[in-house]
Amino acid sequence: MKLTIEPALAKRIGLAALLLLFATVVQGQTDPGPRAGPSNAGGPAAGLSPGEEKLFWAGWAKFKEKHSVSGAIEKGSGLGPLFNGNSCAQCHSQPAAGGASSSLNSPQVRRVVFRDQRLALAREPNPQMTLASLDRLPGKNQTVPSFIVADGPILVPRFIHKPDGTPDGEVHDIYTIAGRSDAPGCSLPQPDFAAEMAAHNVVFRVPTPAFGAGLVEAILDDTLVSNLASTAGLRESLRIGGRFNRSPNDGTISRFGWKAQNKSLLIFAAESYNVEMGVTNELFPSERGQTPGCLFNRFPEDEPGTQPGAASDLASVAAFMRFLAPPTPSTSTPSELNGEKLFSDIGCALCHSKSLQTGPSAFGGMSNLLIRPYSDFALHHMGPGLADHVSQGLASGDEFRTAPLWGLGQRIFFLHDGRTTDLLQAISAHGSKGQNCRPDTRSSASEACSSEANAVILRFLSLSPSQKQDILNFLRSL
Repeated sequence: MKLTIEPALAKRIGLAALLLLFATVVQGQTDPGPRAGPSNAGGPAAGLSPGEEKLFWAGWAKFKEKHSVSGAIEKGSGLGPLFNGNSCAQCHSQPAAGGASSSLNSPQVRRVVFRDQRLALAREPNPQMTLASLDRLPGKNQTVPSFIVADGPILVPRFIHKPDGTPDGEVHDIYTIAGRSDAPGCSLPQPDFAAEMAAHNVVFRVPTPAFGAGLVEAILDDTLVSNLASTAGLRESLRIGGRFNRSPNDGTISRFGWKAQNKSLLIFAAESYNVEMGVTNELFPSERGQTPGCLFNRFPEDEPGTQPGAASDLASVAAFMRFLAPPTPSTSTPSELNGEKLFSDIGCALCHSKSLQTGPSAFGGMSNLLIRPYSDFALHHMGPGLADHVSQGLASGDEFRTAPLWGLGQRIFFLHDGRTTDLLQAISAHGSKGQNCRPDTRSSASEACSSEANAVILRFLSLSPSQKQDILNFLRSL
């Protein structure tokens, strides 16, 4: 059965009523879930030189390296004083190193345990839970916040406002090194997340995958601008906007992070080192938590290489991210191929651009390639339902970079805050159910009161159950 929506009807009863009207139709489709089998991701990109491939594997080792405060417990040094994780791969492991947040429900991520006098494969719960007790002295465990759960995503909390009411937006790390056996004398407390949650002042981000990131970095700005301009007429007819987040210094397009707030992979890696693990480095040499009694190392803790050919850990990790191959899709069935066509027909591809061309690149195999990230890397207003009320660069509180969809088939958690594991719910969340966002006191004047995706979501809802299923099958093939 194919359902159609007359424009007059849509205008008269509104999107909220339409969502209710089609609720029973939506229930007829099922997210196939993350693909099982090989990850088809996490390896080096094709065409790398022997030297670049060597850099990739050196970076892979550093990406997986765990950190302690001074390096005496875990090999990496510089953890804290504030941190959300103790290794890059802890947050980026699904379906392989460099990916997104892992899950107990992952068909790929496993760990080997000894059970009933034999080796067995066990599912890996949210690793952030164990950090409350890892390497802590007796009686010195910290509190696992209520939003961190065993079968939930890796989460990075941010506060919307500071105590004085001014905008915050910074990452507030979950744990501190106080009570750890390698941080004697440190008494830095955890943030009071319970109070901030009660005040509705906490929003979350989940890790973004790094697969194919070097190819994204190799796209010329002019290519991105031309791609966006090529759909201007169609986007305008559907009230879809789009603009780029840009560096405030040179005006070039930034493209990494949920709000495209990071200009390059080196900056992205450096910020993550400092913000998520507390490891100071060449680009971020200052410790975030400068509490007396909690500073144990010289700065930067990740020291730059001082010998010819030697690279810092940061440079190695950035190289790993740059040389990561894009995920390999499996689109082949009639349903998946029809879903790909429908995805474009209803307008999803107006933001999730199927293909882009890389420019000349200094790195092997990355020049002038046609790639399929399914993103325009532009910012779009997503309305009050998805707004996190955090501004970064030019991006307002409800603007987000179009998330690349390659690798979606094996992803567990969806949307910027990982609020759902159901792809159908994630699609529906792109539409806003109301036209007035101002009652939410957290909203700002720069935030839109409706999502740019509304018209496309209405088109999706008007499809027959089998057509919706074809789109879901296509997305899970990526």
